[in-house]
Amino acid sequence: MIADTPNPAGAGRYAPSPSGDLHLGNLRTAILAWALARRTERAFHLRIEDLDRVRAGAAERQLEDLAALGIDEDGPVVLQSTRGAAHEAAIAALTARGLVYECFCTRREILEAPSAPHAPPGAYPGTCRDLTAAQREAGRERMHALHREPALRLRAEVATWQVEDLFAGEVTGTVDDLVLRRGDGVVAYNLAVVVDDAAAGVDQVVRADDLLSSAPRQAYLGHLLGAPMVGFAHVPLAVSPTGARLAKRDGAVTLRDRIARGETAEDVVGRIGDSLGIPGCRTARDVLERWDPARTPREPWVVDLPS
Repeated sequence: MIADTPNPAGAGRYAPSPSGDLHLGNLRTAILAWALARRTERAFHLRIEDLDRVRAGAAERQLEDLAALGIDEDGPVVLQSTRGAAHEAAIAALTARGLVYECFCTRREILEAPSAPHAPPGAYPGTCRDLTAAQREAGRERMHALHREPALRLRAEVATWQVEDLFAGEVTGTVDDLVLRRGDGVVAYNLAVVVDDAAAGVDQVVRADDLLSSAPRQAYLGHLLGAPMVGFAHVPLAVSPTGARLAKRDGAVTLRDRIARGETAEDVVGRIGDSLGIPGCRTARDVLERWDPARTPREPWVVDLPS
């Protein structure tokens, strides 16, 4: 568990998935999340989101890499997989209020179903929202034949929700009946992240801007659960020279890759500092002392690395 007495000023966090080594874009976001928490006198927590994709040893390597850049944390690192009781308690609380229903749709059916006007692609169209008792029973039988359980969805009472983002300003996004627990029994990311942030006193979420569209639905879910209001800061994504999201296939994009090619952790922080317009940084502390969030470039960081 995280510290019993949350920092009264709130907390920031970084929460990677242990699916592999962190690439330079991930490391940049981690440094900025840490720096923004420290400059606002918040606590800073690390959480490993290991409910889904887990590669053996990845979490330990990620933590070593973050430490090598100069990032420290307050309290022990939390494994999301240990938080199951809190996740289920949140689902039970929503269920008691009539805000949860079973969903029998497959992913393909959702993608092929007609969407509501102005809804983003893939938004849930509410197919199972108001089924009769007989239809629900038929759905359960169908799931049983497929060796699956029905997913559990939130019965959203709003169509949109607004959040405040440090870089994007006021953002209004669609809220659909998001999944709370998947058909394979795994708690959904949107629920777990909201519950775990609230438990840790997190009120400042810094992450890449490809996740901006999920902020309104997470904020709405937090509102229903009585969580503190969260301020967001979605930083520009790191991309390859082709404009695609940075990935392992782009070459030596991790800290360990760069070290294997003769660079140091300080050199990697220097690259990150250069991307922020603050050349000469060698540690995360340098970024903390010199970074001005108001001058953060708004365009994606194009990572063009020598071999």
